[in-house]
Amino acid sequence: MRSFASDNWSGVCPEIMEVLNEVNKDHNPAYGELNDEITESAIAKFKEMFGENTKVFFVYNGTAANVLGIHHLIKSYHAVVAAHSSHINEDECGAPEKISGSKIYTVDTFSGKITPDDVKPFLKSLGFQHHSQPKLISISQVTEKGTVYDVTEIKELADFAHANGMFLHVDGARIANAAVSLGVDFKTMITDTGVDVLSFGGTKNGLMFGEAVVFPDGAKARDFEYLRKQNMQLHSKMRYIAAQFDRYLTGGLWKKNASQANNAAKLLESQLKKTGFVKITREVRANGVFAILPAEIIEKLREKYYFHIWDSSTHEVRLMCSWDTTEEDINGFISLLRMLVP
Repeated sequence: MRSFASDNWSGVCPEIMEVLNEVNKDHNPAYGELNDEITESAIAKFKEMFGENTKVFFVYNGTAANVLGIHHLIKSYHAVVAAHSSHINEDECGAPEKISGSKIYTVDTFSGKITPDDVKPFLKSLGFQHHSQPKLISISQVTEKGTVYDVTEIKELADFAHANGMFLHVDGARIANAAVSLGVDFKTMITDTGVDVLSFGGTKNGLMFGEAVVFPDGAKARDFEYLRKQNMQLHSKMRYIAAQFDRYLTGGLWKKNASQANNAAKLLESQLKKTGFVKITREVRANGVFAILPAEIIEKLREKYYFHIWDSSTHEVRLMCSWDTTEEDINGFISLLRMLVP
């Protein structure tokens, strides 16, 4: 089955599989310790991308990156402000609240993006001991609704957060797709805007497993290694995560994979529009396409090309493209779509 369900459904890109085989040949220091050259090389690549003051910590998955990055900066009586559609609110099974003990204040937004004006109403709780204290703003880049924050929008949120004694966290599960969409590098998007902590994703863009918690200002990462260990995210055979990121950040592999996914989404959007009976519901900025399909054909389509129904009441669906989505995949999907419509 070929799928438009999620970029998590795709396999591991050949370059990453190759490097995993390479580091599998000999023994190597565990936990990234004792001058583990593989882990040190990967960390050096992150510093090239984000700046010399950067601290980076590898974890198993995106949930851990989000939860621990947030948990490290706040206390249990604090609150996080995020879009209602955000992954930390809807798709982490309550992990942020359970692990950090904090509350999530949510903002309803069609675009999946939030602004300083969306956060301001929550500031009324500041200094009132009966309310959780807003301490961190969390945004997704790309958002769960396929939109992308421009660099100026991120800076505005960071400046607002800092002016009010708060932090800004970015869930960057699809950070590479956002960078390609904006035509900017990671330093411009994250470090220079003032982001405090970033969950840097790779699994959705060709890695086998592993994500990274990135602190552009390394001073804010103090003692994070203990939190990572306590929460069971310190990988003993660290080289298998580190080697993937080392290769991912070499020679523009991250950009190549993300460009393929984004371009595939634009092609899919174009082909859907040509049918004349499919409505594109959201601007395609990265690798996701949201569209309303004829209700009677959705299940037949999903038998061959699985995808998620976003809103069953309107028959809006989400079609995700991956680093390995091909023109053949798109043509096959469109051909079946046309064949199923009376």
